[in-house]
Amino acid sequence: MTVVRIGKAKDNEFVVDDPYVSRYHAKLTHNDHGELYIEDVGSANGTFVNGDRVIRKKISSTDVVMLGEHYELTVRDALKYDNDYSEEFAALKQVYDNYIREKIRIQSSNQFKTRLFQSLPFAVIGIVGLLVGLVGKSNQTLVIVSLVLAVCAPTAGIYMGARQSAKIPELLQNIANRFKIDYVCPKCGAFLGEIPWESLANKKQCPIGTCRAKWVKK
Repeated sequence: MTVVRIGKAKDNEFVVDDPYVSRYHAKLTHNDHGELYIEDVGSANGTFVNGDRVIRKKISSTDVVMLGEHYELTVRDALKYDNDYSEEFAALKQVYDNYIREKIRIQSSNQFKTRLFQSLPFAVIGIVGLLVGLVGKSNQTLVIVSLVLAVCAPTAGIYMGARQSAKIPELLQNIANRFKIDYVCPKCGAFLGEIPWESLANKKQCPIGTCRAKWVKK
C-alpha cells in the first residue's frame, strides 16, 4: 500500500505551494487492490471531489480532486511523488524495438518488390525469345510481339520499380510520426529521438532540467 501525504510542509511526500492549501492538507492512499482514496486530514479550506467536500472518499482517474477551492490535485503526479517512472520507461523498450523492426521490414520488403518489378520484364522477354526460337521466325505475330516487348517491357519495369521505390519515404514517415508520439519521456513527454533504449537507460533519468524523471531505479 502507498500512502502519500499532501500539503505545504516540506516533510510531506507531495509538497504543494499554494496559499489555500494547509501545511498538512490531505492523504492519498493507493491500496494493494488498486483502489484510490483521498482523505482530508483537518485542512482549513477542505478537500473536494467533483465539487463535494469530503472527509474520505474512494476516487477514480476521472474524478476532479480539489484542495481548497483553487488547487486541482493531479492524482497521477501525487502518486509519483518520488519521481519514479521506471515502469513506464521500461515499456518504451518495446516501442523502440517495434519501430526498428518495422523500419527494417519496410525497407527490405520494398527493396525486394522494386527489384522484382525491374527484373520481371526481362524474364518475360527471355520467355518470348525462347518461344520464338522454338516456333521459328515463320510466326510473324510472335516475332512482332517479341520486338514490342523488347522495347516496352524494360521501360515498364523501370517505371513500376520507381513507383514502388517512391512509396518507401511515405511509409517510413508514417511510422516515424507514430514513433515521435510514443517514444517520449513518460513524465514530461519530450521526444527521445532515435536513441536506442539501452543507451537512454544508462542515463538513468530524463535530461530535461525541469523533469529529471527517474527512468531506472538505482
